[in-house]
Amino acid sequence: MNARSVRGAVAVAASLCALAGVAACNVQSDSGTAAADAGASPAKAKNLRVGWSTIYLTPSWMQQTLKMLQTDVDKLKSAGKVSSFKTFNANGDTSQQIAQIRAMIQQKYDVILVDAGSSTALNPALEQAVAAGITVVAFDSLPTTTKVVTVGTDQKAWGSMMATWLAKKLDGKGSIIAMNGPAGVAVSEDRWSGAEAVFKKYPDIKIVSNVHSEYNLAPAAQAFASAYSAHPDINGVFSQGGALSAAALQTLVKQDKKLVPITGENYNGFLKLWQSKQKEGFSSLATAQPNYLSVIALEAAVAQREGVKVPQNVVVPLPEITDSNLSQYAKPSEPDDSYPINDIPQSQIDKLIGK
Repeated sequence: MNARSVRGAVAVAASLCALAGVAACNVQSDSGTAAADAGASPAKAKNLRVGWSTIYLTPSWMQQTLKMLQTDVDKLKSAGKVSSFKTFNANGDTSQQIAQIRAMIQQKYDVILVDAGSSTALNPALEQAVAAGITVVAFDSLPTTTKVVTVGTDQKAWGSMMATWLAKKLDGKGSIIAMNGPAGVAVSEDRWSGAEAVFKKYPDIKIVSNVHSEYNLAPAAQAFASAYSAHPDINGVFSQGGALSAAALQTLVKQDKKLVPITGENYNGFLKLWQSKQKEGFSSLATAQPNYLSVIALEAAVAQREGVKVPQNVVVPLPEITDSNLSQYAKPSEPDDSYPINDIPQSQIDKLIGK
């Protein structure tokens, strides 16, 4: 996610959003009641107005996140804790996301959830929201300000987990191709940092090609095919993204090559292909950036309004998808670009947020 902030444009956009209402801000509203009384005590989670600011909504992961978040909103409405919920979609434009956050401040929202388009550009607006008495919780793609609660996973641990499994699977020796995301993207760099630290402990493991690709199947397939043609005798593939993993495995299958171990993610296209090739000996370990980060974020915000001392940084454990539990995740009837994930128990959410 890239920052695109222009101060003058932001100020104008914020004013327009505030004057014109949610329609001008590309907002999706649920079927909830009208806005709650803005003067409600911040110490009570009652009839809260909740807004979700997301950098984009098009990807299937975001659509699944919205669906999961809406389910939790409905539960909290039934309990009388939330009165309304709206999604503010910035369509990939960080300056628009800033404007939408400032519009929510002017409209006196009680809670703002954020999936940030920039780790730094949103900080002033988010800090302004906190200063105005709004509870702000960021999840998934996080800002760097220390003024808000964050809910996320450890991306370096992601890379370390995958690399450790692969190194042990190869008995500490062999040649591998590394499939990473776009160069310079924070998530990709963090995952590779975690993996590289592990591989350095295994001098007999050689990274014969370090490939950078978009997290999309077509470009990843082209990138892997090029690297594989130069290094056809590899023993494994370190992949830090589901579409990248699917691209690598599809290439080996189409070329009728040996199915070497490939690390993965809960991208359904990869999970389904993995499952179909298990009888041929294919093995993997996958993890996920779980959609329920959004639910934990909302629950943390409500808990904070109730006076719970929520941790400043909520680190959510990474799920592990293995050869033995793969059938619980792979969904043969669902699209390849979906991201199946099991629900997180309420008891675990409560523990994570300090209840």
